[in-house]
Amino acid sequence: MGFRLPGKKIFRHSTSNEAASKAIDVPKGCFAVYVGEGQRKRFVIPVSCLNQPSFQDLLSQAEEEFGYHHPMGGITIPCSEDRFLHLISQSSG
Repeated sequence: MGFRLPGKKIFRHSTSNEAASKAIDVPKGCFAVYVGEGQRKRFVIPVSCLNQPSFQDLLSQAEEEFGYHHPMGGITIPCSEDRFLHLISQSSG
């Protein structure tokens, strides 16, 4: 499943159970993160997001909450899906 931000790449997401049950390819120039509280969704986003201060803040929160041990096996962002989508859409637009 995916959605398109205005003028930008497609961001795909799946529930953590779907991601665990099947491998989802990550295109070159992108990486996967898990987002949410409770039920987490997997998003594939461009590495250009790493340069955005708002995304760096999310990574700092993830480090504070999980350290370098992420329970999903990938980077887990401890915020609501709505907040994550809002921050990503701002940094992409």
